[in-house]
Parts: sequence; C-alpha cells; structure tokens
Amino acid sequence: MHDLVAGLIQFRTQDFQEHKNLFSDLKRRQEPHTLFIGCSDSRVVPELITTSLPGELFVVRNIANIVPTFKETYEYATTSATTAAIEYAVKILKVKNIIVCGHSNCGGCSSIYLPDAVLDEIPATKKWLELAENVKARVMEGLEENNKVNDLEMREWLTEHMNIVEQLNHLLTYPFIKEKHSNKELDIMGMYYTIETGEVLIYNANKKAFELVN
Repeated sequence: MHDLVAGLIQFRTQDFQEHKNLFSDLKRRQEPHTLFIGCSDSRVVPELITTSLPGELFVVRNIANIVPTFKETYEYATTSATTAAIEYAVKILKVKNIIVCGHSNCGGCSSIYLPDAVLDEIPATKKWLELAENVKARVMEGLEENNKVNDLEMREWLTEHMNIVEQLNHLLTYPFIKEKHSNKELDIMGMYYTIETGEVLIYNANKKAFELVN
C-alpha cells in the first residue's frame, strides 16, 4: 500500500503537472477516439502500448478480453458491464475505432481448459469463460486434426489468437456496430500483444492472419 500512496504523490507533483493543461481541458468532457477492449491482465497497459494520452481511449477490461454476443447480452448478469460499456462508447461517446486486444501468456484463455473441479471453485469466472466455449472447441478440433493435442504451447498460441477473431465477430452481432461498420463510420481491429518482446500483431481479415505492425 505504501508504494501506491507514493505513486499517487508522484503523479500529483510530477506527472499531473506535465499534462496540467490537458487535464484542465478534460475537466467537463471526454471525446475518446477509440474503444479499447482488453484483458484485465496486470501486464497489459493500453495507454502504454498505444502511447495514448488521457482522454483518447475508452477502456473496457475483463478476463480474456471477451465480448458477449448481442443475443447473449441480457441472459447473464455477468455480461452486463462489458455490454453497457460497449453500448455507451459507440452510442454516446461515438468512438471511431474499436480495438480488441489479446496478449501472450493469457491466464484467462488458458483457464478455459481447467477441469471442472477447479472451475467450480470460481463459479463467476466459470460462467464468464463459458462465453469462450466456441474458441475452445475450434482450437481442440484443429489440434486433433494435426495430431497436436498434447502441444500445450501451440494450444496457448492458437487460443489467444483465435479468441481475438471470435470477439471481433461478436462485435458485429450488435446491430448498431454492424451498421456503423458497414457505413465505414467505425473501424474495428484485432490486436495481439507479446509481453516479452513488445511486438504487436494486427489481424488482417482479408488474409485471415496476424501481421507484425511494430
């Protein structure tokens, strides 16, 4: 706790002063250009990765950067916070971009393979991760076809990447997002961040592949 308090003091006396005018402009309004949907993982810092200033990103974070589909939105209370944030960002803040960002060594993605005995101890998390069942099924199907079922490293890599693509598809189940995207009023992008190298891959929908951007 002491380190957190020290950080607060440093922010107020140093970092805040550096951007004092910016914070003054943001006092009564925010106009973020991008909705950033990322994982809650402590190693993923959206503003740091994208070199963004306060007021630029409207950030939604949850376990495994999951986007509930529109039809599932009101079925479970656990999905309502993420859904409300997406709705608010697009309809009220009128963001121009949506990024779904996954990352390497994602604990959420690996947790979908945990045995029920473990998941039953974290029932809220278990219910949330059920939203990624389609990802799990497709990954396992692909591994079985290539005789790689026991390749845990490959399973991790495939799950993290396939999960991003799945969530991009989920976004387009929202009528107001699909309409804006079709009218080229809203860009949607999938992004994969590698923690140990700082590399970022962007999903190319035409090639159905992730490509290095930095």
